[in-house]
Amino acid sequence: RMVPSRQILISDLLRARIRDGLGQDLGVGHQIWMHPPCHRLLGWSSRPSAFGPHRMIWRLDQLLQLEEGEALVEGDPCDTEQSTLDLLPTLLDASLLGHGDSVLGRLVDGVVDRTSGRIQHYLVARSDPRLPGSSRWRLEHDRLIDQQPGQVQAALDQLDDLPLDRASIRQQVLRRGRQIREQVPDSMDGFEDRLRSWGQRLWDGGEDLIERWREDDEPPEPERRQSRLRDRSREWDEDSDADPWI
Repeated sequence: RMVPSRQILISDLLRARIRDGLGQDLGVGHQIWMHPPCHRLLGWSSRPSAFGPHRMIWRLDQLLQLEEGEALVEGDPCDTEQSTLDLLPTLLDASLLGHGDSVLGRLVDGVVDRTSGRIQHYLVARSDPRLPGSSRWRLEHDRLIDQQPGQVQAALDQLDDLPLDRASIRQQVLRRGRQIREQVPDSMDGFEDRLRSWGQRLWDGGEDLIERWREDDEPPEPERRQSRLRDRSREWDEDSDADPWI
């Protein structure tokens, strides 16, 4: 796909393999190059091989096209070493602190205006961003009240104070559960009224049934059993003088 006219994701840029106009493989994206005070992306670096400290630096305006997993560039890169890149400041992968210096998550991605390089907003993850399907919260850079190497701070109590950019399956279940819990108190009032109504109707019906039972004739079965017992006892009394073994 072509690069959108205005927006790219930093993660897409870093995952893409870089090629020039001749199709030559120039390595895969490795690290961004930014100016944190202005929240601006200046470029990124690539790693030509899996071994060695050699790196190539690319300016953002050298990017011509970003296809799925592939970035087309023009011009020549600037060669450097990884030790030099380690000295460049960056907010990517910085810890996000809230009130009381509690760690809420990490800045794992950003949406960039391709024409100016300005980072429009960051994406925050609570868990390891390499886990598939993890949630992302949107953090506007004007909500940051402080930034230092490796950490930034915002006036937040929890990540749910930020708008959710992408929800994981677990987050969707939790949000659905909260919605159900919020609806339960209202529905329980009506349920209790219906339950009391059912109970009253059941009680009234039970009283009518008991009255009908009372109006029925007494069951004769116990009397017949007692009479048979009395008849048998009289027969035994009449023959009591006879010896049953003779």
